[in-house]
Amino acid sequence: MNVVLIRHLTPLIEPGICYGRLDVPPDPVAFQQASALAAHPALRGVAQIWTSPSRRCRVLAGTIAATLAVPLTVDSRLSELDFGEWEGRRWDDVERNLLDLWAATPLTFAPPGGESGAALIERVRDFCDGLSGDKDCAIVSHGGPLKVLAALLGETPVDLLAAAPAFGSVRTISTAGHRVIPAP
Repeated sequence: MNVVLIRHLTPLIEPGICYGRLDVPPDPVAFQQASALAAHPALRGVAQIWTSPSRRCRVLAGTIAATLAVPLTVDSRLSELDFGEWEGRRWDDVERNLLDLWAATPLTFAPPGGESGAALIERVRDFCDGLSGDKDCAIVSHGGPLKVLAALLGETPVDLLAAAPAFGSVRTISTAGHRVIPAP
């Protein structure tokens, strides 16, 4: 099975704002990219599209599903990390000691009212466990879940501090012979 991982379109939000679970729409200029992404060669043979419930993902996933004439399923397990009280705040306004703690312990630290990296990994793992092994699919999601998906499907360690894929990026992972590796 091939799994095509696609990051959502550029969001319509001021740079420097934490927007993890905020339902930010895609930038109208970036929306023009949706049709081009729907024609991406990696999507040939895809029989199912999965997406986060966020508008910046659903808009792109809907365009791809309509172009390919395949089913689209919205799944909240593909949502971005919940940043709790940090959501909607400028990163520069988040207490430096909390950011340092998050960077030092991303698996166990949760922003106030948010979720830990371990919780993100667990819900993405739960999603992976439900993927069928015989049909190619595409997943439109966010930087955090896509990093976890790539690691789990590719049998590599999860690195929550790795750079997120670029907006609108496409990556294909063949799961032939792969198994989802255990959590760190």
